[in-house]
Amino acid sequence: MTTDVPAELVLSPLGRESRTVAEWTTMFHLAVVALDPYTYESSWILETATRILRGYAGADCRVAFLVAADEADSRQFLGPLTQEFLAFTDADRTAIKALGLESLPAIVHLNQHHAIEAEAQGWDPQQWRAVAENLSLRMSWARPVIPAAGDPMPFAGSPAMG
Repeated sequence: MTTDVPAELVLSPLGRESRTVAEWTTMFHLAVVALDPYTYESSWILETATRILRGYAGADCRVAFLVAADEADSRQFLGPLTQEFLAFTDADRTAIKALGLESLPAIVHLNQHHAIEAEAQGWDPQQWRAVAENLSLRMSWARPVIPAAGDPMPFAGSPAMG
């Protein structure tokens, strides 16, 4: 697992100015759910990921989706969620590679020193819960219930590099 993410890695949000990881994490930790909109696996976890990210909306961290697609496909995949959440596009999967991800979907907690504090790849509820517990501890925030009723059964995910 990658532990340090290059400070100069550029993250490009929908409808906003691109900034480096160092800039995105200057004041807040960053919790991202990385998705591949061209796979079933990412569509299976979208509702669960949305519920988890909503749980941190008021915490002292930034929550976002990281979508392995261009702007048009990211908007189509996320739909109205683009109005609620920060969404980074990563069509060439540069950020996904820099995060050391091998399987999507994934959840990553990046701290203010642009180091990965916790991550889980594929959908393993116990691993996602561990990431949420770490984030909740660092944010002094309630952790979401993982798994919750209606969440999918565990699955390995799809290759992160497509």
